[in-house]
Amino acid sequence: MTDIGLPAAETGRSLWADAWNRLKANKAAMLSIWYLALMTVLCIVGPWFTPHDFTTIYQDYTRVPPSLEAYPKPDAIDLAVKDAVKRSRLDLAGWEERDGKVFITVTSAKPIDDRVTRYIDRSDVFEGAQVTEKSADGLKLTMSADVQKKYFFFGTDNTGRDLLTRTLIAGRVSLAIGLLAGLVAVVIGVLYGAIAGFTGGRTDEIMMRIVDILYSLPFIFFVIMLVVFFGRNFVLMFLAVGAVLWLDMARIVRGQALSLKRQEYVQAAEALGVSPGGILLRHVVPNLLGPVVIYMTLLVPQVIILESFLSFLGLGVQEPMSSWGVLISQGAKNIPSATWLLIFPSFFLTTTLFALNFIGDGLRDALDPKDR
Repeated sequence: MTDIGLPAAETGRSLWADAWNRLKANKAAMLSIWYLALMTVLCIVGPWFTPHDFTTIYQDYTRVPPSLEAYPKPDAIDLAVKDAVKRSRLDLAGWEERDGKVFITVTSAKPIDDRVTRYIDRSDVFEGAQVTEKSADGLKLTMSADVQKKYFFFGTDNTGRDLLTRTLIAGRVSLAIGLLAGLVAVVIGVLYGAIAGFTGGRTDEIMMRIVDILYSLPFIFFVIMLVVFFGRNFVLMFLAVGAVLWLDMARIVRGQALSLKRQEYVQAAEALGVSPGGILLRHVVPNLLGPVVIYMTLLVPQVIILESFLSFLGLGVQEPMSSWGVLISQGAKNIPSATWLLIFPSFFLTTTLFALNFIGDGLRDALDPKDR
């Protein structure tokens, strides 16, 4: 008797497998995911490899423009020498630079103390100042010092801090705030709205009236109250902000849940005896992910902008910490004289928001069950 070969049964694909395959086919979304991952790694790891700490202030390098060449420039050395000698209350006889060292000759009507080298070391331009030659009467002295080479690829801000390091540190704060508050708002809003919409009836009425009451409260006043209650810890503060921003998410999810609970597959699950919790988690919530993801990609920049506003009021991120919103606010005040203070943080923020929008569009298309 001959065996009849039967075709192998095809393995079913889940919603997540189909979604991942469709997402991989979206080049813009995948490129945005890689860019966002790279941006996150740069903001986390980058400050450890930059040549300056984000709190270090260089008084001799205030608002210097970005450059791939090392500072100081020749004119800056001349200015630094004159300032140092002026602070020492001596007369400058001359100076010259040789082999990475500067030699300064000073004179005075009174004998010069060798400790005058301290005035040279106080400059951000020089280090290791020492006396190399002194006249017999002590009225003329020559000092040498090493010229410190510093790189400021993004320039410096109004107080002389490295903008590259501060931009990366600000990225840590902005991304953490946006994602943290966004996740809090999504979790609370999805659960609250799905339960209200799927349950319906009196439960839905009571839950949505609570949302209406919270909507009636002045938003910024409510946020300020939460900030005062939680203190200046930005993590706790934006957990509180996320706990306020869930209201829009709850309304969106509730409307979607009201529509989905009338679908045939939900009614079939009810007829098969699936519990309401199982239907909610396995059928309703997965089909809500498209709108939820899109709203979250819009929520992250909204939180970043809100953080900038709170920081302007003195309730957000405080010095020496910073965020992209704060750097942009400071850069906008210096457009005529220092455009780089606005260009670099704006570029980081704008490209990150573009990436989030492309990712949101890709996830919306990938998670749409109608495209399966």
